[in-house]
Amino acid sequence: MKKKPTITAQTKQNLIDAFWELYCAKRIEKITIKEITTRAGYNRSTFYEYFTDVYDVLEQMENTLISKLKELPMQQLSSPGDPFPFEALVSMYSHHSKYLVVLLGDHGDPAFQGKVKASMKPMIKEILVSQGAKDGFELDYTLEYALSAMIGILSYWFNQEKGPSIENLMELITELSSEGVMRKLIG
Repeated sequence: MKKKPTITAQTKQNLIDAFWELYCAKRIEKITIKEITTRAGYNRSTFYEYFTDVYDVLEQMENTLISKLKELPMQQLSSPGDPFPFEALVSMYSHHSKYLVVLLGDHGDPAFQGKVKASMKPMIKEILVSQGAKDGFELDYTLEYALSAMIGILSYWFNQEKGPSIENLMELITELSSEGVMRKLIG
């Protein structure tokens, strides 16, 4: 008898949630499958139906978050002078902050920021080129700089207890972008 898709999806999510609780408390090398399955209320064989190891759980979580980034309507959310969809990113970041704050933080996965940038760079680059930016090393390096700054400032903001309002943060990011980075991108 086949399992119902909703049951298997819930089982997988329960295992992910158990992993996440442990990952927030300790480094991935210290997390065992036994801890995950005990916390989730399943046995090891159930874990192996969905994942190969703890690193696979992390990778699947990260891939899910990256796919959410790729779903952002970049072209619709950017204007000719401002191709970075800050509001969409802040919204997405807010919605998934539970994960992103940790993954992009000091104790998260160092490779995750690179994955985020790699998923966004082609979309933003396409917008910039369509607006007249010259494709080349300057565009690549400037995008790398801008994306690193944007991810860094969002991570910093979400980790602050008394940070500025989202409106003030957006205003600052827009100023920084239009007065510095964006002049270089659009030329």
